Amino acid sequence: MERLQATFDRLLRDTTTHFHRYMYASINWETRMIGLVGPRGVGKTTLVLQHIKEELPRHESLYVTAEDLYFSTHHLVDLAEEFARIGGRYLFVDEIHKYNDWSKELKLIYDYCPKLQVVFTGSSVLDIVEGLSDLSRRARMYQMQGLSYREYLQLFHSIELPSYTLEQIINQEVKLPEGFLPLKYFSDYLQRGYYPFTASDNDFASYVQQVVNVTLENDIPQYAELTIATARKLKQLLGIIAQSAPFKPNFTTIGGQIGVSRNNVANLCAYIEKSGLIAQLREPTGGIMALGKVDKIYLDNTTLISALGAPNTEIGTIRETFFMNQVRLLHKIAASPVSDFLVDNHFTFEVGGKKKKQRQIQGLTDAYVIKDDIETGYGNIIPLWMFGLTY
Repeated sequence: MERLQATFDRLLRDTTTHFHRYMYASINWETRMIGLVGPRGVGKTTLVLQHIKEELPRHESLYVTAEDLYFSTHHLVDLAEEFARIGGRYLFVDEIHKYNDWSKELKLIYDYCPKLQVVFTGSSVLDIVEGLSDLSRRARMYQMQGLSYREYLQLFHSIELPSYTLEQIINQEVKLPEGFLPLKYFSDYLQRGYYPFTASDNDFASYVQQVVNVTLENDIPQYAELTIATARKLKQLLGIIAQSAPFKPNFTTIGGQIGVSRNNVANLCAYIEKSGLIAQLREPTGGIMALGKVDKIYLDNTTLISALGAPNTEIGTIRETFFMNQVRLLHKIAASPVSDFLVDNHFTFEVGGKKKKQRQIQGLTDAYVIKDDIETGYGNIIPLWMFGLTY
């Protein structure tokens, strides 16, 4: 316990509080059990440490990571009970997916320690295992994704902008601060802005590659209970997607390339999507997007395109990926039968450069042309960068 406390103290000292992710203010911190899941590298650990540092009494709080060697000889439930006996009230467990029987012990802690609040973080692949659904009656779950363009501007360039709703953006209600040049940093965001890493170019590329490798080699295989042979197929599949995205998938053809059945390709894509490495754009089916047929497969975000994509990735791919990534957090996004995207089964969006015409959406209501390389919009023409202000 003393070593865990000492490690916790060091982490608190190193935690800065000048910038908070969008999720920070959305969490109901009064809930007895809170789960924060999301892809690797999006800032979940920093967020919970900031909350402790700013809001909680240190002597009543404890932060641990489930991959600590301490848990090779100790049970999490025993630590929780001991901590509660000495007056602990707030227990934070990071990387919960590194702990065997995590869902079972979290349920025991909830039942045995009624005065102890528990916050745990984990990879978004936890959604593919049964344990998370078992906690649904006890834990309030939150899903977190990477930086928006708005957050990137604040974190790396100290430019503070408010967030805007989708309706405010399409109604041209965005107010630009005097002197603000919205395109000045946009290309840098597209290349490396999605993850809150503060590193040199060389280190940044290695960090992104590490996120990808650990996700494919450890997270997905462990929690989807894949065989070693099947786990190797994940890298092959992501490699095919990275070189071709976006594309309309033929799961039979892809299966032949990597040596698995058509159905297994669909399952592997679902795992990679859940982990935050790809995004699958589906056709709208009865208003339930998740049940629709996959229309296109994209890399999840533009930073991954920069790190993994083909050397000469078309700018149109980057634009579409940015739009889909930023809008999907708060809205349902599907393939449009006549254009690029259908949002909330109502709004149609066509994404392109500043010379993009209105041909695809001519005659449609609530249809908009999203143009890159323009600062402000007019009529039904909206700048692409503005969709980075939605969270």
